[in-house]
Amino acid sequence: MNGVKARSRPRRVIAWSGLALYPLAGALCLFGSSEVLPSVRAVGVALSAVLLVGVAARTPLFALVVVLLGTVFAIALQPSHGPWDDSRQVTAVAFVSADVVLARLVATRSSPQWITGIALSVVAQAAAILFYVQPHNLIGFGVVALLVLLVACMVGLLAGERRRHAAALHDQAVAEAVTAERLRIARELHDLVSHSMGVIAIQSGVASRVIETRPKEARDALRAIETTSRETLQGLRRTLVALRRAEPDETAPLAPATGLADLDRLTVSTARDTGVHVEVVHQGTPRPLPADIDLAAYRIVQESLTNVVRHAGTDTCRVLLSYADDALDLEIADAGTAASATVPGMGITGMGERVSLLHGEFSAGPRPEGGFRVAARIPLPEAAR
Repeated sequence: MNGVKARSRPRRVIAWSGLALYPLAGALCLFGSSEVLPSVRAVGVALSAVLLVGVAARTPLFALVVVLLGTVFAIALQPSHGPWDDSRQVTAVAFVSADVVLARLVATRSSPQWITGIALSVVAQAAAILFYVQPHNLIGFGVVALLVLLVACMVGLLAGERRRHAAALHDQAVAEAVTAERLRIARELHDLVSHSMGVIAIQSGVASRVIETRPKEARDALRAIETTSRETLQGLRRTLVALRRAEPDETAPLAPATGLADLDRLTVSTARDTGVHVEVVHQGTPRPLPADIDLAAYRIVQESLTNVVRHAGTDTCRVLLSYADDALDLEIADAGTAASATVPGMGITGMGERVSLLHGEFSAGPRPEGGFRVAARIPLPEAAR
């Protein structure tokens, strides 16, 4: 906040300095030399309004009032030999600078302000034309002044519409980014917690049943619960640290550092803690994958194994990883018979979302021969082929 104020202070000084210099510049254009042509003086008066750019950027209605007053006074004070002198009606051309400021006002401010600005411009220009333009030139000057004012309004309206459209697109992009991030966090937390809670639930049930008759197995189950809980807490801590990052250059990872390299540990812990034997089959040559694909593949396998443990009612599962030239194929299949495995839940929805974000194909459903099958095909970028 202090940095923003420090940067705005010089701009404010420049803006108000320009406002202070504007009358001086106009006076020099009018009275600097009696030999200067009236048309040159008119152009000088119009260009002197450039000094009000800073004020126009901050308060365009105030800048418009200043330019209108400055132009009216320039016409009235223009050295001349009579009320209908050509020099005065030529100086009326300086109103074009007011029309430029009016366009800025229409583009950036609300309708009450720019309607007020249009009314002030019409009154000031009409008064100047009626009092200082020769009668036979009234219609010509009036039509030209009206056309220039209308063009300024149309340009301002178009610029304002484009500005509002760009702001709407930006807001929509921000909302979509927030939604995508929210869904990513939801998927990450679900995948992180779901597997662990499934293991903990099974092991706690085992421990409660055998704690009196087979204390050794009960201790093993409690040890598995402790290990799983610690791993889950570490993963949650990494995720929360990443979410609470205050500076973009901090080294906290955006997501827990997991991938297919941890697949063996996952399958071993699943077999050890839940009694489900997982067979992992590799086809093709394993190779490093982009971080987002690596994490998505791991989470799909993890969630699928969680569903097997919870719903399949079987002690075997097969995981197939196929490394093609242009894609990574995943298949997790079991021979269970539990009907609840066919009910899509947050886990299956999250897996589908992960694959969809990577422009892949996903399917999940019962197999004709029995059991449940999850399949995904994730295309690989050129750099990973």
